[in-house]
Amino acid sequence: MADKTVLAVRGKRVSVPKAFKRTLQVAIAVGLTAMVALAIVVGNGFLLAKGKPLQGWDIWLAFINRADILATMVLTAVVTVLFVYWQRDQERK
Repeated sequence: MADKTVLAVRGKRVSVPKAFKRTLQVAIAVGLTAMVALAIVVGNGFLLAKGKPLQGWDIWLAFINRADILATMVLTAVVTVLFVYWQRDQERK
């Protein structure tokens, strides 16, 4: 039987496998990173005299669809999640 952990969703506690919870955490981290990049690029469009917010959207889409950018975001999220769990386990010992 797989190890289970608790996932808090809207005040409810759901028992899920650890691998699912970690995968979900990585996906959320990648999504948040993409949204921060979007805010920066679109915000830059507002600050430039000839810039347009929709032009920022197109630039962001071109940036986010690059395989090396996606791989870097996913790798960073995976390493961060695994490090946090490893560190937490070391503190319990």
